[in-house]
Amino acid sequence: MTAFLWLTMVTAIRILSRNRLRAGLTMLGIVIGVGAVIAMVSIGEGAKAAVAKRVASMGTNVIIILPGSMTTGGVRGGHGGAVTLTTADAVDLKKRIPLLSETAWAKREVMQIVNGNKNWSGMVNGISPSYLTIRDWSYTSGGPFTQQDMDTAARVALVGQTVVENLFEAGEEPVGAVIRIKNIPFRVVGVLAPKGQSSQGTDQDDIIFIPFSTAERKVLGTYFLGSVGALFASTERPDDLARAEDQIREALRLRHRLLPNQDDDFFIRTQVDIGKVQEGTSETLTIMLFAIASVSLLVGGIGIMNILLVSVTERTREIGVRMAVGAKRRHILMQFLIEAVTLSVVGGSIGILVGILGAQVTTAVVGWPTIISSDIVAAAFAFSVAVGLFFGLYPANKASRLKPIDALRYE
Repeated sequence: MTAFLWLTMVTAIRILSRNRLRAGLTMLGIVIGVGAVIAMVSIGEGAKAAVAKRVASMGTNVIIILPGSMTTGGVRGGHGGAVTLTTADAVDLKKRIPLLSETAWAKREVMQIVNGNKNWSGMVNGISPSYLTIRDWSYTSGGPFTQQDMDTAARVALVGQTVVENLFEAGEEPVGAVIRIKNIPFRVVGVLAPKGQSSQGTDQDDIIFIPFSTAERKVLGTYFLGSVGALFASTERPDDLARAEDQIREALRLRHRLLPNQDDDFFIRTQVDIGKVQEGTSETLTIMLFAIASVSLLVGGIGIMNILLVSVTERTREIGVRMAVGAKRRHILMQFLIEAVTLSVVGGSIGILVGILGAQVTTAVVGWPTIISSDIVAAAFAFSVAVGLFFGLYPANKASRLKPIDALRYE
């Protein structure tokens, strides 16, 4: 049986090589299909990895609590439109909920920052020191401000990489420099390590951190002392996020004296929630790209079936001779199936190279991240072989059912 298969394969390759141009054009659909599947899915996987990286840049097991909405003249605003959260809420949550490893608070506003003759409009954030721990922020130089800076409303600042690039000369050390925010001098005590874009696409490095007490009293102002723009919390384990969210909701409703029939005056989001939304979008994109690319494989399969049907017509007398000298139906069937699979295997192999090259070119030219998965390569190749078998079955079956006497008479 092994010898028969080997001889059949050699014969199939010999027959296909008689008309190399026709065989090449037939394989083109498979080449494009496999290449498109690998390239498209690699782009989709790269997008998912980029989203995961952006979500991870938020910190470790982060819970974000935003103020609720408010209604004015019958018109309801969006989340954050009301002042419903305070620093006391954060302190109380830390005491009440053992699952929370840390809580923090922040408020922010876009303001003009000046250094000498340079200025930049950036996001100024008043934060508690624990915010930096929750967000897992590191430093390229200097370090964080302390609780003492918070208690004394010190005029110290941490600056992001984008701010450094726009306020300082290349090679100039920002730590120790004095910048002005709202015409108030601040001493830079640390430069934040870059985090890149957030999951919403904003530049996380275009940022300045100052103590919350300083922001509240001297820079940003406040509706009332202790009001915040957002609360932050973290847990030790990702598995604790869902339970912590429920306990935070219960504790805040109790603190804010909300009745059972009243809506929450706050909005809770977890890192897992944000990640699921972003990954769901990327997953949908990947599936869509895979489906579109798979159409090319099906078109390639139709090309294989078409060329084999032509081959059956051209080789009718040859099939009759083979049957007359003893070839059985299964031998003819196997002959044409192997020809179809050979076209798929060769086309799929070339398609793999095209797909990998296409993904790498996309990364180099456009800058999109791509991840080439061995599983996807194997799946695309297996799919191409399956397509060859499926679309080769009808011509092979048609050839094997020819009657020897009719085939020998065929002109």
